Amino acid sequence: MANTESIKELRSRTGAGIVDSKKALDESGGDIEKAITWLRQKGKASAAKKASRATHEGYIASYIHTNGKVGVIVSLLCETDFVARTERFQQLARDIALHIAAMDPVAVRPVDFSAEAIESERAIALEQAAQSGKPAAIQEKIVAGKIKTFTEERSLLTQKFVKDPNKTIADLIHEAVSEIGENISVGGFSRLTI
Repeated sequence: MANTESIKELRSRTGAGIVDSKKALDESGGDIEKAITWLRQKGKASAAKKASRATHEGYIASYIHTNGKVGVIVSLLCETDFVARTERFQQLARDIALHIAAMDPVAVRPVDFSAEAIESERAIALEQAAQSGKPAAIQEKIVAGKIKTFTEERSLLTQKFVKDPNKTIADLIHEAVSEIGENISVGGFSRLTI
């Protein structure tokens, strides 16, 4: 069952609280891997509740590509300094930095696009839709679809994760929220290229 060393190890790996760590170890017969799974399952149910909690702590991760011509810095935020110092949280930040280097997102969320960027894309989509010869109502649906696709493909949270295309970056963060037990958000990022 739960002893001090296993509780300490589980907390360092997941960032879970003492009570949750002890309960997870008790439920899993002292097996740390099963306890992590138990915590993740418990966390999925509460991840949505955590989304409204403030994130004032965090970690800044960087990534420089091997050719030295692409660099990224990303700010990943959480609720407590304890979680920000865990290897799990810092690895998530590094994975997101690597993803940004590879996929070149423009904004964190689709709603973060400027009105100018949306209007510019809308003008291009309107011209393409007009050339299709379809009725005006259909053209407007085509334009709306193109704008939605554009913002989702260029937003960090809605992009497919470069290491696992079955997940978006938002999915990756939600998994971490479930596992760690705190709200996590992307504070911002910057990507430089030569």
